[in-house]
Amino acid sequence: MTGMFGSKKDQLNVLVLRDADVIEAFVRQALAEADAVQRPGLERALAVIEQAAAADDDELRARWVRERLAAAGYAGAPDSVEAVKVLRQQAPGLSLLSAVQLAKAAAARQR
Repeated sequence: MTGMFGSKKDQLNVLVLRDADVIEAFVRQALAEADAVQRPGLERALAVIEQAAAADDDELRARWVRERLAAAGYAGAPDSVEAVKVLRQQAPGLSLLSAVQLAKAAAARQR
């Protein structure tokens, strides 16, 4: 998932881009052309891709938050003041309101 964000006054705008369908199509094509040795690995890969594609937008946003926090070495609560600060450092241009909303949503997905 790749995310883009912005904020208008009091409104959170986060665009979730999904590319799992493109990846799934490539793996399905490879599976159709696979020999008996390659099939089990490609079947497993396809199952993993299908599972990832089933995630809803809220889960993808929460994952994005967790990934940004982890990349910064932050391991605390995702909705803390420090986490919001880290998110804004990791994503320049992310408004305070958007960072707070994303952090709260990520924390809600943990519970």
